[in-house]
Amino acid sequence: MHVIMLTVASTLKIQLPYIDYSSIAPELILSGAALVSLVGSSLTHKRELTWPYTAVGVVASAVAGFWSYHLFDEVRSHGATAQVAGAIAQDGFSTFLMVLISVSLLLSLLVAQGVFYRAGTRGPEFSSLLLLSSTGAMFMASANDLIVVFLGLEILSIALYVLVGFERSKAPSQEGAMKYFILGSFSSAIFLYGIALVYGATGSTNLAEISSFLARNTLTSNGVLLAGMTLILVGLGFKVAAVPFHFWTPDVYQGAATSVTGFMAGVAKAAGFAALLRIFYVPFSTLSLDWRPEVMALSVASMVIGAVLAVTQRDVKRMLAYSSINHAGFILIGLSSVSAQGISDSLYYLFAYSVMIIGTFGVVSLVSASQGNFEGTLPVSGLRGLSRRSPVLALTLAVFLVAQAGAPFTTGFLAKFSVISAAVQNRDYWLAVVAMMTAVVAVFFYLRMAFAIYADRGELATASSGSAMDVSAIEGATSDGDEQGQLGDLMVAEESVVDTYRPPVATLVGIGIAMAFTIFFGVFSSPLVSFAHQATLLH
Repeated sequence: MHVIMLTVASTLKIQLPYIDYSSIAPELILSGAALVSLVGSSLTHKRELTWPYTAVGVVASAVAGFWSYHLFDEVRSHGATAQVAGAIAQDGFSTFLMVLISVSLLLSLLVAQGVFYRAGTRGPEFSSLLLLSSTGAMFMASANDLIVVFLGLEILSIALYVLVGFERSKAPSQEGAMKYFILGSFSSAIFLYGIALVYGATGSTNLAEISSFLARNTLTSNGVLLAGMTLILVGLGFKVAAVPFHFWTPDVYQGAATSVTGFMAGVAKAAGFAALLRIFYVPFSTLSLDWRPEVMALSVASMVIGAVLAVTQRDVKRMLAYSSINHAGFILIGLSSVSAQGISDSLYYLFAYSVMIIGTFGVVSLVSASQGNFEGTLPVSGLRGLSRRSPVLALTLAVFLVAQAGAPFTTGFLAKFSVISAAVQNRDYWLAVVAMMTAVVAVFFYLRMAFAIYADRGELATASSGSAMDVSAIEGATSDGDEQGQLGDLMVAEESVVDTYRPPVATLVGIGIAMAFTIFFGVFSSPLVSFAHQATLLH
């Protein structure tokens, strides 16, 4: 009996799929760079040097971005293809998003090198985690199979859990990491359960095969499939911070280091929307009448709640967290149109938003550091007097804020205009009206921060309360004279920190690139718009 089993086993051969490694080269470049940094650090005693690890990450992200654009040219010349036994899609959609992720990663590394490492962080772990998380985001963008989407989601998420709690000495960071980990684990389980239900209803996890099955068959009872679609929407809705799956966002954005927050707002959101747009537009487009109302409800709730709650915030990072929820609602408008034009508009919005939000958080990190609070929280009142202390930095932050509000001659204007136009072309006039009304509300809190930048420091007490420095020393004052004296000492100390602080070059370079991108493609929008319109999906 054993002889027969050994004979049968010896005749069986594992059929490995043909792998065109050039199609997954960007992912291999980023993950390889992470391994090089970790192995290299183990072979040297100079772990206090951080710039070599950042340099490796910057070079890797640049090479991955250039190779992704090379793949985009191949798609334009020879058409979209499915690689690795149909599990990876090499199309305009995936290559566009891989370029987006590479650019966002490069900016995040530059911003972190200047401020985050200066706060006392050493070693290759931070940059390696950014590289690995971006690798997962790229797999989500190019996945043509639900299992690959899940694997990419976990690679992205596990690295992010660690990044959020990277500052182990700070309670808000640990609290945000725990909340993100618990809710993220639930969302991953829900997403995986949705995959199981879709597999049970269609017999496949490959997106192309699911699409073919649904096109050839009419299900008399599609309750299992609809439940699976809903659970997938819930799981990915958590990643893009859509209402009502947004509760983690303000606490995590505030607790994480500002550099990490910018990376999450740019790369993690892009990865979540990459999977969401591909899954629902490619295999489930024939069932759009079933899922479209759900997506529209998420879009409206995200736009309204994100804009309204942002108005009530007093912390800059929490305000930008609710702002990101509002932006998620706008991006969902493109998906709800169920058209190639709507998908292209959403992609353009993603690219524009990712760059400007990383630049915004980069400036916020500099302002916090200039007040002696590296990677800490920053109240809106803490922006007062920024125009006097640093006019160029103040102008840069103001431009990023008005760009997010949708001001003309910035990428934010065309981004919002395009998705609203998609709703109008689809005759969803009420959705367009809601979007425009929430955009007006959003203008209020963006201009509120912009006005704070150019406002005078005002009264001494107001300036002190806006400072990120510790004011607990004044709580025990017993007389007005003592209190005023201590307030004056605090102001002198803060001004001393501001005068001695020198913005790091790496962070200024990252912010400058984001600023140039936001203005240049806001004025000359044709190249980026054309790039987004050619980012078609493999069917």
